[in-house]
Amino acid sequence: MSLATDRPVDALVRFEDVKKSYDGINFVVKDLNLDVFRGEFLTMLGPSGSGKTTTLMMLGGFEQPTLGHILLDGKPVERLPPEKRNIGFVFQNYALFPHMTVAENVAFPLRYRGITGAAAKEKVRQALGRVSLEALGDRRPAQLSGGQQQRVALARSLVFEPALVLMDEPLGALDKQLRERMQIEIKQLQTSLGITMVYVTHDQSEALTMSDRIAVFHDGRIQQLSDPETLYNAPANRFVASFIGENNSLPCTLLGWEGGLAVVRMADGTTLKAAGANVSGMGVDMSISIRPENISLAGQRPHAGFNRFSGMARDVFFLGDHMRLSIEAFGGQLVTARIPALQARHFALGTDVAFECSISECRLLEE
Repeated sequence: MSLATDRPVDALVRFEDVKKSYDGINFVVKDLNLDVFRGEFLTMLGPSGSGKTTTLMMLGGFEQPTLGHILLDGKPVERLPPEKRNIGFVFQNYALFPHMTVAENVAFPLRYRGITGAAAKEKVRQALGRVSLEALGDRRPAQLSGGQQQRVALARSLVFEPALVLMDEPLGALDKQLRERMQIEIKQLQTSLGITMVYVTHDQSEALTMSDRIAVFHDGRIQQLSDPETLYNAPANRFVASFIGENNSLPCTLLGWEGGLAVVRMADGTTLKAAGANVSGMGVDMSISIRPENISLAGQRPHAGFNRFSGMARDVFFLGDHMRLSIEAFGGQLVTARIPALQARHFALGTDVAFECSISECRLLEE
């Protein structure tokens, strides 16, 4: 697939035909071509074993590509050691030195670069100020909360003003509420400083919240590279649709095209229309992708631009402002819908109910 972009900005990082194999036979990263633009927050998202962390480690210098080139600011760096790349790192375990104070931990990268004395103290003060920890410089890591330790690790990655900051699952050890707060803080800091960040996570909501663009990895390849809204609303294939958020993936047969829309037959013979997405032709395995929030109860009369289908409500779960419905439709397929709570109370389980969804929000996808 093409990863071209219309964005008229310079690439700080460029992967050119990069491959990585640990055994010389199987490749965990395959034919990777990717630009990271200056000042952007790019997230590498995917399940375990998809190649995202290996890609980050190659960029950081902890792994070397088997083939291909990695350029930083236009210069090849694939053979440079990590300390020669001017890159900041933040990892899930924080990697703080327990015997050092907070200030000493933050100052450590400066010592390596020969910056000491008053100049180092001022840089440490500024870095701790950015993460609201200037009053805790004399404490040890063990005296801090998990969120505070993460802020120290972030300050340490920024103190020497690197060209690029890499973050590998940095919030995985935090509880949900703190993790969500840190997501916003990190994004705000990245935006205010104008720095370039590459972030690795398997958490879809985290990626959607923080990123300018998201590269979805699967089986060593980027499946889609898009901004969060495009990724969610216009997935390029079935894997992306199922991995990003909740999704109904329903098998179907392509019958033809009508006014630029695909006409498909469902398992029970129901005919629906859908927006085509990267469909190469007839006779391949296909499915319709419909987000649960895009399914609603149908009115008495059909609406133009909507698909209409009937189904039997098997289960209903109350979730505060909405109900989660499990619907049996299309000859035995289970379809999930999210319906406003007040609407969903108006029918009984086990009865046939009419539903509808906008044709534009039904997407025809190949495997």
